[in-house]
Amino acid sequence: MKTRVTNLLGIRCPVIQGGMAWVADYHLAAAVSEAGGLGMIGAGGASGEWVREQIREVKKRTDRPFGVNLMLMNPEADVIAKILAEEQVPVVTTGAGSPEKYMKQWKAAGIKVIPVIASVAMAKRMERVGADAVVAEGTEAGGHIGENTTMVLVPQIVDAVTIPVIAAGGIADGRTMAAALMLGAEGVQMGTAFITTKEAAVHEQYKACIVRAKDIDSRVTGRSTGHPVRTLRNPMTKEYLRLEKDGASFEELERLTLGGLRKAVVDGNVTDGSVMAGQIAGMIHEIKSCEELIGTIISETEQRIKAVQKGVVWDE
Repeated sequence: MKTRVTNLLGIRCPVIQGGMAWVADYHLAAAVSEAGGLGMIGAGGASGEWVREQIREVKKRTDRPFGVNLMLMNPEADVIAKILAEEQVPVVTTGAGSPEKYMKQWKAAGIKVIPVIASVAMAKRMERVGADAVVAEGTEAGGHIGENTTMVLVPQIVDAVTIPVIAAGGIADGRTMAAALMLGAEGVQMGTAFITTKEAAVHEQYKACIVRAKDIDSRVTGRSTGHPVRTLRNPMTKEYLRLEKDGASFEELERLTLGGLRKAVVDGNVTDGSVMAGQIAGMIHEIKSCEELIGTIISETEQRIKAVQKGVVWDE
């Protein structure tokens, strides 16, 4: 499947793996890239040297393009930005702000820059400052989210910019990818679906929570603080939402979730930890390899698009 995204990034399939903190390490990134997508290292709140080590480990395992997601709120963002240029990482995605201050440095190193955004205004701004593409992430996604759904966000951003748009949020199979392409996206980014792959070095309890999830198991905490986060419901989210309702301070809420993602991903504490996952979790029922996941979604997507072109109505 060829689109402007595959041509831009030098990948076979227009599928990008989300750069999830504590989840997206070199094991997963290399496996996704080898399977034909774009594997991503999630810098999260990590140190610059950790990121450099991860980059070098990916390079040992694949000669295909990969990338790093830089959360711009990371205290070491300036250091990491420089490392990405020094290591000549092929692609950088960014979140939690604007990467404008790093654009010149990254462009000089030949890096493709793809900010993750949640509004038309931000998409236009990123195009003006030289972004090569944007990821339009709907509120269905796991982790930190915006308010607009993928269904309404993607077409508005497609209409607003000329650079390629990659859809994220609520995508995990051929039906959802085909829908994103119909909205005008030229690729998709998936996070939750890759957490449950065999190559993802996360605790089995975390994967099991996603596989067991039902359609009603998603919760959003932090709306009162202006920092909404989507996770799967557990005792921690129940307590958080109770405290929010009772008017707890930002500091009190932060203490409750401090280190929560690490607890779930690394320690397997899915009771007190933050089990970040998108609403699509209710559609994920098995553990697959990255190759199986990407191969299946591309095949299903092509079948769906061909069926629509022929005027076939799905009766399932």
